[in-house]
Amino acid sequence: MTAEWAPDILGEPFEQLALPLGEDAEGPVIATLVRSRAHRAALKPLADVDVLYVHGWSDYFFQTELARFWNRLGAHFYALDLRKYGRSLRPGQTPGYVASLDEYDADIDAALGVIRGEGRRRRLVLMGHSTGGLTLALWASRHPDAASAVVLNSPWLELQTGAIGRQAIAPLIAARARFDPLGAHPVVDLGYYTRAQRELGSLPDSPDGWRPERGFPTHPGWLAAVIAGHRRVADGLDIDCPVLVMLSRGSTAPMQWMPAMTTTDSVLVVDDIAQAATRLGSHVMIARIPDAIHDVFLSADAPRKQAYAVVRDWACAGTLA
Repeated sequence: MTAEWAPDILGEPFEQLALPLGEDAEGPVIATLVRSRAHRAALKPLADVDVLYVHGWSDYFFQTELARFWNRLGAHFYALDLRKYGRSLRPGQTPGYVASLDEYDADIDAALGVIRGEGRRRRLVLMGHSTGGLTLALWASRHPDAASAVVLNSPWLELQTGAIGRQAIAPLIAARARFDPLGAHPVVDLGYYTRAQRELGSLPDSPDGWRPERGFPTHPGWLAAVIAGHRRVADGLDIDCPVLVMLSRGSTAPMQWMPAMTTTDSVLVVDDIAQAATRLGSHVMIARIPDAIHDVFLSADAPRKQAYAVVRDWACAGTLA
């Protein structure tokens, strides 16, 4: 059956495709694949590459500049709104909720099935931001030979409490997840990261409910799933292709608004993430971008341009050349 692509909310050259994934207790589950139909020159260095991008927590794909960057290098660009996020979120569903990050295997496999069906087999580059970076790192480690490269944009590889804090609270979170997986957590996102992006002018208006100012509510079952992913990273992954990890040079604790939040990561402790990144595989490059925020590609002009230059040089000067 031929895939029926539809116009996307981002307008030309973007299209979207719903990927049915069955049902759960909240009803039908889908993921949504987005593709860019922009012109790609056949003689560009990445003309035989497919890029699959996965967003972070409380997010969805809207980074049109990122798609154009990969298209200009010749790559085919796709993005995936995971189940219960963005384009895939349906009324009555708990936004972003999964009980295991392995559940996203079905989303990723469905997306790759469509991508591979669009033409001859091309090399695959996985690109993930924050929680999406954690998800793709785990997936790539479990699927050797599937990807030719992995690019992680501020991946959430360790809890903000650090390894010792994670180990201390993990049994408590796991116990509550067994008995009250959808219970309420206190709201800890005070909206400062969103404010930083607003001040930088890098965050467009989003459809209602897709990207709340203070993030989605979190639940014990979901947090237990994330912590389990962090533990697997800490134990060491075995991603068998080159990995590029991009991080800000500094962090700011999100306790009160500070202007420094427009030039630092106010979501993660980047030094802990850099340390955790060394456990992803044998071919890991860590790039620290001065003045970048949590999504380095939504930073101010100078750090954003540097981030793109790092990816271009890394991909085209040896990794994928």
